[in-house]
Order: sequence, then structure tokens, then C-alpha cells
Amino acid sequence: MSWSDPNDSTAENRQAWQRFSEAWAKRDMDGLMALVTDDIVSGASVGPEPGATFRGRDEVRRGFDHMLRHDQVLREHAGPVVIVGDHGFAEWTYDVRLADGSDGHERGIDVLEFANGRLARKDAFRKVRR
Repeated sequence: MSWSDPNDSTAENRQAWQRFSEAWAKRDMDGLMALVTDDIVSGASVGPEPGATFRGRDEVRRGFDHMLRHDQVLREHAGPVVIVGDHGFAEWTYDVRLADGSDGHERGIDVLEFANGRLARKDAFRKVRR
């Protein structure tokens, strides 16, 4: 009896997330957009809802751009990533420059959903220590 499912998308989605993370770190917008579905939904960790939700490629592109400009990141630290099938989460920590010029730390987690080897949902949550 085999415990592996030949239709399991875990490995493909882990690779997609790795490429997405690398593109995010490089601030490579075209690279990011190449890894998302047409109906992508992104929940930002900042904004009025709390957070802001972006739907579809055009809105998500603007949302990603906003987040990349919003975060004054000094260093990024990847945390544990768990992806099973088409669902997962990725923890992260940012060392950031605060508005008053001092340094701060923010921890967060992205809740992920994939479809056909691409990111279909990225919902970010963060804890801020000022």
C-alpha cells in the first residue's frame, strides 16, 4: 500500500511558494504576478478592514506594490512554512524602520491557497511590536 497520492500537489505548491518568496524578497513584481492565478485574492495585513482585500490580477498587483512600498524592511527572516496539498501557511519576521526613525520588529503569517501550482489566496496577518 502506498501512502503517497499521485495527485498530491504539495511538492509543486512548495516550489511555487519558494519562487514567490524569492520574488517578494527581490521586489520583483513581474515574478510575483507570474505565480498567481487570474482570480487571486490577497488580504493585506494593513488597511481599513482591518487590512485591505484585493481581488483579481490588477487589484492584487496594486496591493502587492502597496505592501512592498509600505514595509520599510531592514531584514526579512523566513520562518516555518507548512504546505499540504493546496493549503498552507508561512511565518515571517521583519526588522523594520519605524516612522520615528527607530527600529522595530514585526511578526506575521500568510495563510495560503494554491490552484494548479499557482497562488490563489494570500491572506497576511501581522503582530507589531513598537
